[in-house]
Amino acid sequence: MSILSVFHPSSPELPNKVLTHHDDIVATLAEQGVRFVHAGHGLRVRPGTAEGEALDACREHLDQLMTAHGCKAFVLLNRDGEDPAQVDVRDEHVHDAEEVFAVVSGRAQVGLRLGDRVYSVLCEKGDRLVVPAGTRRWVELGDTPFCLALRLYGSEQGVQARFTGDVTARAFLGIDEL
Repeated sequence: MSILSVFHPSSPELPNKVLTHHDDIVATLAEQGVRFVHAGHGLRVRPGTAEGEALDACREHLDQLMTAHGCKAFVLLNRDGEDPAQVDVRDEHVHDAEEVFAVVSGRAQVGLRLGDRVYSVLCEKGDRLVVPAGTRRWVELGDTPFCLALRLYGSEQGVQARFTGDVTARAFLGIDEL
């Protein structure tokens, strides 16, 4: 089940609002220019699958999303357990292109700093979050990551994350605390 938690930055340990109804999540995020969709895809590939095998399994779905959203580049987020060699996506960053975050299997929590609030979206299999370029964001995978997601971008340059250096993202409740 998808969950949207809305925080004021001064109280990262206590959400002001928690929404679980899909239409409420869609409407609340839309007010901030973020699109949220749940669409089943029938893919049966699990996090931790070898990258080539995962991409082969997702190819048709990936191509459909790339075409539908006009994306030019993508990154596969594929985690099953901790891997010290992986870049820490928990640090706040921005991308210079729109991002489509599509969960293939498992789950991830995407934090978005929009206006004077932080919107934390728990995304699960079939969820798709479309985040405008320049939005400050982070991805929380928890103590035991289990997520296979496609991160699509409107341009090749948009793939490169620019880290803000703001460490307050780590103060907000993560996937294991909500």
